[in-house]
Amino acid sequence: MATAPGGQLSLAAGHVLAASSYGPSPLWYTARATGVVALILLTITVALGIAGTARLSSELLPGIVRSGLHRNVSLLAVAFIVVHVLSSVLDPYAGIKLTSAIVPFSSAYRPFWLSLGAIAFDMLFALVLTSLLRTRIPYRAWSAVHWLGYACWPIALWHGLGTGTDSRLSWVLVLDGACALVVAGAVGVRLNLAGSSLTRTAGLASTAAFVVATIVFVAVGPLQPGWARRAGTPASMLGSAHPASDRAPGRTGAAR
Repeated sequence: MATAPGGQLSLAAGHVLAASSYGPSPLWYTARATGVVALILLTITVALGIAGTARLSSELLPGIVRSGLHRNVSLLAVAFIVVHVLSSVLDPYAGIKLTSAIVPFSSAYRPFWLSLGAIAFDMLFALVLTSLLRTRIPYRAWSAVHWLGYACWPIALWHGLGTGTDSRLSWVLVLDGACALVVAGAVGVRLNLAGSSLTRTAGLASTAAFVVATIVFVAVGPLQPGWARRAGTPASMLGSAHPASDRAPGRTGAAR
């Protein structure tokens, strides 16, 4: 049976739409890139914050310069995190809703690991909000919330390792390891200045335990086959023809 020209155009348009729906999404690439950059910026922010609490300064980096750099890098990290969240929500593949980026354990896609990102985002939002209201709230309240910035970093790291589609890539693992070493080194320097030996010993032991736990988690989790299923990826998304599956190169490892 002959096909009318209009039908051929409709058929061709359908093929184009189908291909584009399975092709690499600019939003997905944006989410990946901003997530990696946000972790780097958070690492710098935490390191500068620890240096500030330790009153560390030098001729190359005076205290006033360090303080301004810490503030500006923090704001830049927030900007990248906002773009990371929005691009993840707007990308239709995983079906992540805006509420899931704010309310933990409300997403069907890798619920635990995505919830870690929501918790880190909520902590960061509280940190930004109290910083804007610093002159209107007691210093102790501001300081207590400010410590969330330090708790935000390890949660964000594990969120990226558990949810990120690039956790298997060697350069991402090297980058994550470098960030961990920077934060662990900054914590170690800060603890060495602590007056109490008990505090110093407990802090160093906790830092070492976190590093070991992260290495073990990566080894038995994201680096192993079938991680996507164990991480909570919906069955309908596993083994699909979408680039996030193992079969297509566009989204490496998303469905593993």
